[in-house]
Amino acid sequence: MSGADHIILLSGGLLLVSILAGLVSSRVGAPLLLVFLGLGMLAGEDGLGGIVFNDFQGTYTLASIALAIILFDGGLRTPLRTVRAAWAPSLALATIGVLITAGLTGLAARYAFHADWPTALLMGTVVASTDAAAVFLLLHQHSLDIRRRVAATLEVESGANDPMAIFLTLTLVELIAHGGSKGLNLDADLSVLAMELGYRFLLAFGVGASFGILGGMLLGRLVNRLELAPGLYPVFVVAGALTLFGATQVLHGSGFLAVYLAGIAAGNQRLRANTLIRRFHDGIAWISQIVLLIILGLLVTPHTLGPYLLPGAAVAIALVLVARPAAVFLCLTFTSFRLEERLFIAFVGLRGAVPIYLAMIPVLERLEASQQIFAATFVVVLVSLIIQGWSVPWVARWLDVQIPPAPEPTNRLDVNLPSQMDREVVGYTIKDGSGALGKTLAEMKLPPGTRLLAVLRENYVVPDRALADFKADDYVLLISPPEHTMTLDRKFLPKRRSEREKEMTMVDFSFPAAAPYAAVAAAYELPMAPEDQGRSLADVILARLKVAPVRGERVRIGEAELVVMEMDGVNPSAIGLRLEPPPPPQAVTRLRSSLLWAHRRLGLGRLRLRRRRA
Repeated sequence: MSGADHIILLSGGLLLVSILAGLVSSRVGAPLLLVFLGLGMLAGEDGLGGIVFNDFQGTYTLASIALAIILFDGGLRTPLRTVRAAWAPSLALATIGVLITAGLTGLAARYAFHADWPTALLMGTVVASTDAAAVFLLLHQHSLDIRRRVAATLEVESGANDPMAIFLTLTLVELIAHGGSKGLNLDADLSVLAMELGYRFLLAFGVGASFGILGGMLLGRLVNRLELAPGLYPVFVVAGALTLFGATQVLHGSGFLAVYLAGIAAGNQRLRANTLIRRFHDGIAWISQIVLLIILGLLVTPHTLGPYLLPGAAVAIALVLVARPAAVFLCLTFTSFRLEERLFIAFVGLRGAVPIYLAMIPVLERLEASQQIFAATFVVVLVSLIIQGWSVPWVARWLDVQIPPAPEPTNRLDVNLPSQMDREVVGYTIKDGSGALGKTLAEMKLPPGTRLLAVLRENYVVPDRALADFKADDYVLLISPPEHTMTLDRKFLPKRRSEREKEMTMVDFSFPAAAPYAAVAAAYELPMAPEDQGRSLADVILARLKVAPVRGERVRIGEAELVVMEMDGVNPSAIGLRLEPPPPPQAVTRLRSSLLWAHRRLGLGRLRLRRRRA
């Protein structure tokens, strides 16, 4: 058997084993990224495979392509409403937050590794950004449905902070490696150096942002205008994304920022062959993640990590417990996030492939401490995946930031129409628990612009005049504007609830959102503030939240609690009442009290820590 055949057999086998191992890990709750990374190490020099692999240059090139695909896929799946809900806090965390995290982690690295300041700061910068693939996978692997603002902030931040970390890493490596002989001029005064750094920063992010937004919009228009074979549309999109990445990098812009924004710009257009494109990119992003992590695992020689385990673990703990929380609390000071939401955002600062990718840059530049930086980064990533990756579901429940999952459209069929028609054909199978079961078409009150196309019953089309009501196992076909498909989901899909969901949504009474608060307050002896006279239940919640509500949002009213049960677009449609809600976690209550006490002692004025208002 030739060498090429061996490589093909090994590559296919590793990919197959990774997928099967990922299936097993999902059942036991192990982080998928940790599994893929561990398989790479197992196949490596010190593992069962015994593969000797040390091609840093080839790995760096392959990792750049894989990360570009992963970020583009992340952008492609990011709705514009998510960006609108989280752009301000996410931007602060992706820029100022990365700087704060890098500085504090660098301080910990200086004392843990007894390193000089440049090396310590470089080590802190390499691990400063959260990992997009890690965050996306973590939230979806455990089926975590987090409060919308929190999940949106985490996802947008993880996609947007990689360019900042890459820029800082390249800048520090250039400063350390070349000094005044090349690149940045260290002999210049600080003002000149600051201007040069500022110019590079604006160039990288300006070119990256403009190329990303304009390129994504152009890519979407080309997809809708070109007549291609259906299977070529996904290939055309990924080729366009990689071309955009390369062109931005050549012009000294941030290619990673460009592909992430291009994914958002393209993904929020109505694309021809939209379902095919998204499924293809979902698959290729998975392959990119698996291949990337296996190769990064192959690069590591575990027996060389021994001297770096304890100091690396100390840096990781400082990152998780000090640097990341400090960055989050400082960046979110003037936002409406509650204390438990800030704590959760601080905890889900997961590190994955990106820090290891960044740690390869000092190795390629042959810096003196490059092997130390690479080994320490690997230890930090392992600790992060083990501690945070395994415990995030528990922390989400403990901090009470999890909301009941929306019903999954398991019985819905989507049919793609040409984008210019602005309509979608959807089909539903009527099952037990469906809101349509036993109802007539008139009772269903279909959304505006929605029409019933056909009802199939026992392999026959039911004529309109013979359709008395919908029965179990009927197949219903409708055409509707795309903005009403979620409303149709609620009307036709079965409402299945797990025990955890029942626990989270359990209310004593449910009311229409437009119901007058005064009547509910009088009936259930709720406190009645003068400003609440004439308000509906939805108005009372909006007045106390001061931000757009989301499903699962709760507002304390005296000893009771109002819960947003259902949403109709951006407005609440059903409100629940809990007469005896569970108390908030004791640790959160104590931490809030401690922070308020410390703030008063220091005389710093008002501290913005939102609580559920009475």
